[in-house]
Amino acid sequence: MKKTLDEKLRMIEPIISDENFRKNRGLSNEVGYYIFDYPPEEELKVRKYLKQLENKFKTVPHDFELKIYDLYDIMIDLIEEEGLLEACIEMEEKDGMDYLVSSVYDLLNMDSDDNYFNTYILENTPDNSVVFITGVGKIYPFLRAHGILNKLIIALDGIPMVLFYPGKYDGQSLTLFSLFDDGNYYRALPLIR
Repeated sequence: MKKTLDEKLRMIEPIISDENFRKNRGLSNEVGYYIFDYPPEEELKVRKYLKQLENKFKTVPHDFELKIYDLYDIMIDLIEEEGLLEACIEMEEKDGMDYLVSSVYDLLNMDSDDNYFNTYILENTPDNSVVFITGVGKIYPFLRAHGILNKLIIALDGIPMVLFYPGKYDGQSLTLFSLFDDGNYYRALPLIR
């Protein structure tokens, strides 16, 4: 029987609290990367749950840290730090969205293993952590989920990571918003089956 989103959300904390999960045990040498897919129309419910979980981890001691990274927020923070927000708005108006996407992709250095996200997440993640990646829907079309995952494998070796994905993941391919083919990705496991 298929689980409801509420049932799946309630299962997250016990799963990530399990030491076997955090030590990547039982994966047959597979990478400890997971995808939690959910209906895109439930985005606000998932955000609310993650905020509550994050607050709980800040107030109740655990033997590991929960780090939640919103890719869109990280990208916007960089654009603002570089003083490029107005330039990006003008670029989209003058040159179009495709040109803006390409320019931001270059700014993030996404063709490199040392891209901005890898560097940022690696510098801010203690060894004894579980990492949640959010903002995949918000950052589209600037970045694609499979591209982010392929790069993060290099940065987060040995640290379990869960990508929260507004769409469908069937164990082989990603479909963003349950509409757009977001590419194949074979290394991640569904967090909850």
